[in-house]
Amino acid sequence: MADKVLTANRLSDGISVWLDASGNWNEQLQAAFVARHKEAVDALEATGKQAFADNKVVDVNVVDVEGVDGVLRPLRMRERIRAAGPTIAYAAGYAGLTATAAPAA
Repeated sequence: MADKVLTANRLSDGISVWLDASGNWNEQLQAAFVARHKEAVDALEATGKQAFADNKVVDVNVVDVEGVDGVLRPLRMRERIRAAGPTIAYAAGYAGLTATAAPAA
C-alpha cells in the first residue's frame, strides 16, 4: 500500500490544505500526517468526513504520496499542482499567498 495523506480545500478561502499529526489543517504538504496502514487511512477518512460536515473544508481526499529524498511528493499530477501552486505566471504584481502591504493611499 502506498503512503497516504488527507487533503482538502479550506472552506473559508479555497486554499489547499493537508491534515497534520495534530489534527490541524496545514497549508504545507510537508507537514501532513502520513498514513502507512489501513487503520490510519480509515482514521484519516473519518476525520475528513467530520471536517467536511463541520464546514471546515471541501473536496476532501486521501491521496497517495511517496518520499523522494526525504520530501513528500504526491503521485498524481493534480495533487502535485495543488501542493506546488499554479503552473502559470499570473498578472504582474500578483503575489499569490505571499502577504503584501496595503497600497499607499
